[in-house]
Amino acid sequence: MTAKLSPLFLGIDTGGTYTDAVLWSEEGGPKGKVLAKAKSLTTRHDLAVGISGAVDAVLQQSGTDPAAIKLVSMSTTLATNALVEGQGGRVALVMIGFSEADLARDGLKTALGTDPVVFCPGGHDVHGNAAKLDLSGLEAALPELGRSVSGFAVCAYFATRNPAHELAARDLIREKTGLPVTASHELSAKLGGPRRALTTLLNARLISMIDRLVAATEGFLAKRGIAAPLMVVRGDGALVSAAFARQRPIETILSGPAASLVGARHMTGLDDAMVSDIGGTTTDVAVLDGGRPRLDPEGATVGGFRTMVEAVAMRTFGLGGDSEVALEDGALDPKILLGPRRLVPLALAGMVHGEAVTAELERQLRAPNPSRMDGRFAVRTGVPDRLAAGLTAPEAKLYEAIGAAPLALDRLLSSNAQNATLNRLVARGLVHICGFTPSDAAHVLGKQSNWDAATARLGAELFARRRDGRGQAIAATPEEISQRVLVTLTRWSAEYILETAFAEDGLDGAATVAHALVQRAVDGHPGIARFTVALDRPVIGLGASAPLHYAGLPPLVGNGCIVPEDTDVANALGAVVGQVRVSAEARVSQPKEGLFRLASGQTVRDFTDEAKAIEAAEADVRAIAAGRAKDAGTDSAEIDVATEFKVSTIEGQRMFIEAHVVAVASGRPRIAV
Repeated sequence: MTAKLSPLFLGIDTGGTYTDAVLWSEEGGPKGKVLAKAKSLTTRHDLAVGISGAVDAVLQQSGTDPAAIKLVSMSTTLATNALVEGQGGRVALVMIGFSEADLARDGLKTALGTDPVVFCPGGHDVHGNAAKLDLSGLEAALPELGRSVSGFAVCAYFATRNPAHELAARDLIREKTGLPVTASHELSAKLGGPRRALTTLLNARLISMIDRLVAATEGFLAKRGIAAPLMVVRGDGALVSAAFARQRPIETILSGPAASLVGARHMTGLDDAMVSDIGGTTTDVAVLDGGRPRLDPEGATVGGFRTMVEAVAMRTFGLGGDSEVALEDGALDPKILLGPRRLVPLALAGMVHGEAVTAELERQLRAPNPSRMDGRFAVRTGVPDRLAAGLTAPEAKLYEAIGAAPLALDRLLSSNAQNATLNRLVARGLVHICGFTPSDAAHVLGKQSNWDAATARLGAELFARRRDGRGQAIAATPEEISQRVLVTLTRWSAEYILETAFAEDGLDGAATVAHALVQRAVDGHPGIARFTVALDRPVIGLGASAPLHYAGLPPLVGNGCIVPEDTDVANALGAVVGQVRVSAEARVSQPKEGLFRLASGQTVRDFTDEAKAIEAAEADVRAIAAGRAKDAGTDSAEIDVATEFKVSTIEGQRMFIEAHVVAVASGRPRIAV
C-alpha cells in the first residue's frame, strides 16, 4: 500500500487557471515515483478551495495517510501572471536621496503608474558616507497613505553600501501604519538605484497576493493534519521556506517556470533542450544547458520590466489556453491576435454560471449585426474589499455595478471612457473579463472537454460573425474559426521558441523572427531559393495542453518535441525534487588610502588592514548565508565562498580598489520527523 511508503512528498503548483498536486516518493528508482496527480481550478477569491480540490484528490487516489507526508513544496505562477497582466496591490514608493528625474530610468515611472511616491533628502555615497536624512515629509504623508495603500517600498541612494536610511524609514512606516514594508537592500546587493527601486516596488505589490496563497495553503494543510514544512520554489529553481517567500515574494516571479525546468530535466533526463511550458495565461520558454537551466545574470524580465531578481533566463509571453482572442484592426484580411491578457473562458463561465451566460450569448446571436462587445462579460474576482482601496469615483461606481455573476459588457458599458475604467479595474485584479479563448476553440473541436462545450460554441459563433475589411464574416462556421485560433496558437508558440533561441544566441530575437527570410523558412515557403530554420536541440513541451498545441510544432522549429507522461504536473513535480539555495554578499572598498570599509548585511565597519577586512567579509557572508539557509528551510547546508578582487597597478605597485565576496549555501530541505 502506498500509505506505507516513507517519506512522501507533496508538490503543489498554483497556476493562473489550474492548481496541480502530485504525490511523489523517492523510492522506485533514480527518478522516484509519482504515486498520484490531480488538477483543480484555481480559485482566486479563496485559493484554499483550489488547493484542497487538488490535494484531496491525490490523497484519495493514493489512499495515503496525510501524516505520512513529510514535506510540502509549492510553485506558483501568480506573481508572474500579476506582473504580465499589470496587477498588484496599490503601494507607496519612498525614494531617499533621489530626484523626480530618476523615475524616468529603467521603466520605474511606467511601473509606478498612478501609485503615490514620496521623495526624502538623504542617502549615502559609494563608500557608505551619509547625507543628511529628513523623513518629515514622509511622516506627514503617512496618515493618508496608511488608509489608501496596501504596503510600502523604500529605496535609498546607495543603500547597498549602507542601509541605515532605509532602516530608519522602514521602522517609521511600520510604527505609524503597521503595513508591510520592503526595503531595497533586502532584495539586492547590486548598484543601480532606479532598477532596485523598481524591484522593491514590484515586491511590495505582490506581498498581499503571496501572503494569501501561503496562508491558504498553511490553513488547508493544518485542517488535513499534514504537519510538514511548507516550501516555495524561487525564480532560480531553488526552494525556500514559506516564511522566507512571504517577505520576498518578488523572488517567486518565474517560480512556476523554474519548477517546470527542474521537472522537465527530472522527467526526461535531457541535458540540452528548449523547454516550453504553456499554461492558461503564459508560455514560458527557457534553455537547458548541461542539465542546468541558464540563469539571467542581468535579472529576470517579466511583464516588460527588468528586475534585479536572479532567476532562470526565462522568456515569458502572454500566450496560453486562456488568452484573449482578438481581431487585427483595419485589415482587409485581418489576422487572429492572441493575448497577452488572460480571460475567463466562456466554456468555464458557462459551466459555473449556466443560464446567466448562455442566455446573453443567445440574445447577442439574435441581433442582426455583430458588436465588438459580443461574447464578453465582466465579473468580480472576489478579492477582499480592502484591496479595492483608492478607487476613483468612476472606478468605484463601475465596480459597484459588477457582481459575482458575469454581466454582459454591452449592458454594462455605455462609452469608451467606461471601457478604459473597466480595464483599470482588471489591472488592479478586482475584475475578470470573460470571453472567447483558445480553450473555447478546443472545446468546439472536441479536443478539450472539461468545461461546457455548448457555451464555447455560442462564443465561437459570435466571434465568427465579426467582419473583415470587406464587410464579410471572418469565418463560415464555429469550427472554422476555432481551427484558425488553434493553428495561430501553435504558430505563435513556434515563433516564441525561436525568438528565445535567437536571443540566447545574442541576436534581437523578436526582430530576427519577424524577418521575411525566417518567416519563409517557418512557413516552408516554396521557391527557387529555399530557407530552413532548425533548433540544435529538441523541445520539451510542458503543460496540460502541450499535447494539443505542440503536436504541430516539429516542422515549424526543425527539431523534435518531447511531451513527457507527467507533463501536466511538471511544475508540481519540480517543486518537490529541488534544493534550498541562498546567497549572501559583502563588499570591501577603499574610501581613502589605508582605510578598508566592509559593507555586509546591515552593518558597515572600517579596517586598516586589507587582509583583515577580507577575512571579516568572508566570515560575515558565511554566517549570513548559514542563517539565511536555516531560515530558507535547510539544516544541512554546504557553503561555498568566492572572493573577486578589483585592483590596478600603478608604477609597479598593486592598488586595491574593491573586493566582492559571495557565499552560496545549498542543501536539501528539512522534512518532518
